[in-house]
Amino acid sequence: MLRVAIQGEKGCFHDAAAHAYFEKYRDIMTVPCDTFPDMFDTMATNKDMVAVMAIENTIAGPLLQNHELLRNSKLYVTGEIKQRISHVLCALSGQSINDITEVNSHPMALMQCEEFLRRYPHIKAVEKDDTAGSAAEIVRKNLFGHAAICGEYAAHLYGLDILASNIETNPHNYTRFLVLAHMSDKDNNRINAIHNNINKAMIQFTLPHTTGALSKVLTIFSFYDINLTKIQSTPIIGCEWEYRFYVDLTFNSEERYRQALEAVRPLSNQLSVLGEFTDAPTVG
Repeated sequence: MLRVAIQGEKGCFHDAAAHAYFEKYRDIMTVPCDTFPDMFDTMATNKDMVAVMAIENTIAGPLLQNHELLRNSKLYVTGEIKQRISHVLCALSGQSINDITEVNSHPMALMQCEEFLRRYPHIKAVEKDDTAGSAAEIVRKNLFGHAAICGEYAAHLYGLDILASNIETNPHNYTRFLVLAHMSDKDNNRINAIHNNINKAMIQFTLPHTTGALSKVLTIFSFYDINLTKIQSTPIIGCEWEYRFYVDLTFNSEERYRQALEAVRPLSNQLSVLGEFTDAPTVG
């Protein structure tokens, strides 16, 4: 059984994404971690594990901390899954929404369901560390009058009644999760659920602080028919007004992709490939 590190408690969206990615290929056991740094620490001391980590959300944007954690680690992106994030309101059995006086969830989930919550001014919103953890706490402490906002997966896992479904304000809420493995395992089929030829890569590079430096790089990618699906910059600490670029690339020809990388390397101060994998469709 493959062990998969996740951030959050059992039933969280990371847990659901891990099972959705691997379910057709092998049995897994998720290993909850409190924070993303904790997850990377767990991976560093467990060479037989893989991880599933959120990297961006269509509403909240990129998780910049996770880009940096990945770059500073010895992990490699071997796959991805893009899932719709849909929230439910759930509570212990035998209650209605009118019985609820407090709702608990992660601050991001509460924000995403703000319009729904405004319809029930008698319900106090209280921030917690985790969506699934809020559901687990209600069961553990037998909290009547409390509800959790979490995913349907968590509500079913903890045996809670769903009082309302699809309560997020914006239905176009999707999160992209990366599948991470140790570099020594990156070509090992035991951790790759999708075995097609690669057509996507995640790279990072820095450039000299000169006129047209980024423009030249983008021109090269365009010449080799490489599509940039995302470009994200972060400041380089200690180097004023200089930036690190995280770029997602898709391509039809692996050969032309590798030629493009070799053409870009001389123009960059430093370039590394964070992962090569198969572009995943959006599900859910």
